[in-house]
Amino acid sequence: MKNLITDVPGLRVGHAHDEQIASGVTALIFDSPAVASIAIHGGAPGLRDTALLEPEMTVDRVDALVLSGGSIFGLDSMGGVIAFLREIGRGFPVLEIKAPIVPGAALFDLLNGGDKNFGREPVYWHLGYQAAAAAAESFALGTAGAGFGATTVDLKGGLGSASAMTSGGFVVGALVAVNAVGRATIGEGPHFWAAPYEQNREFGGLGLPSPWPADALAFRIKGGAPQNTTIAIVATDAALTKAESKRLAIMAHDGMARALHPSHAPMDGDTIFAAATGSSATAATIIDKTEIGHCASGCLARAIARAVYEATPLPFPGALPSWQRRHQLARIR
Repeated sequence: MKNLITDVPGLRVGHAHDEQIASGVTALIFDSPAVASIAIHGGAPGLRDTALLEPEMTVDRVDALVLSGGSIFGLDSMGGVIAFLREIGRGFPVLEIKAPIVPGAALFDLLNGGDKNFGREPVYWHLGYQAAAAAAESFALGTAGAGFGATTVDLKGGLGSASAMTSGGFVVGALVAVNAVGRATIGEGPHFWAAPYEQNREFGGLGLPSPWPADALAFRIKGGAPQNTTIAIVATDAALTKAESKRLAIMAHDGMARALHPSHAPMDGDTIFAAATGSSATAATIIDKTEIGHCASGCLARAIARAVYEATPLPFPGALPSWQRRHQLARIR
C-alpha cells in the first residue's frame, strides 16, 4: 500500500501544471470503464458531464475522472483527456464511434497571483491531455496537478491522497484538491482537524492540541466571493451499482466536514465523485458497503490534511505560506 488512491487496482493518476498561470489538472484514468456517481454538497460547483452520473441515467461507466484548476476555464481540461483516450482507442461504443466518458470538476484558483491572461488558447485542454498521458501508479502530492494553485483561508492548499483497507479486504482510496473556503487546521496552530484519523504520522503526527486553543471554533473564511471549492474522488475495488456509488459519495462527504471548517458553504463547490472498479473477487455485503463508505470518509479527511501538509508556497508576492513554512516543523515520515 502506497497510501494513494492508486492502491485501488485498475486506476492511474497523472498531473500537469503551468507555473506561469499557477494552475493545473489531475486526471484519474481507469484501466477499464468503472461505475461512478457523484454527490454535490457545495453551493457553487463547476462541473462537466456530471448529469450522466446520476443513478437513473443510461451510461453506467466512465473512462476517467478529472479534477482541474481554472474555474469555468478549467472545464476545457476534460476535452484534453477525452482526446488522449480516443487516441488509445477508449470510449463508449456507438456503432463505429467510441466516445470516451470523462466527467470532471473545477476549482476556483483565478486570484492566486498567477497570470491568467491565457487568451484564446485553451490552455486547460492541453493540461488535461498532458495529465492523462502522465497517468501512473505513483504521483506527487501538495502543490501539484489540480492542487497547484489551490489555497485555504490562511495556508496554501494542494493535492492529497490516502488509502485504507476494510476488515473485509476491500481497498478504498481518496484523491482531493483542497481549495477550501475555511481552514484545515485548528485555529492558528499547526494541528489538523483530521488528526483523529491520521495513520503512520502521514501529516506530522501532532495529534490534537492540548489545551484546546481559544480560537479553535472561530469563524474565518476567505471572503464572500465564490472563489473556493474542494473537489475529490473516492474509489474502491468493490463491485457497486451507480446508486450504491452515489451513496458512497454521500458518505465520503463526512470526511470533508471532519477535515475542513467550515465546509459545504454557499460559496463552495464541494463535490465528490465515487467510483467502483469491481476488481475484487469478493462480493460486498450491505455491511461491507457501509464500512467502505465509512472508510472513504476517513481516507478523504486524511487526504485533505496531507494536501495541506505537503504543499509548497507559490512564488508570488503576497502568496499564502505553506503549512511547513508557517510552522517551521521538520517533516516527519
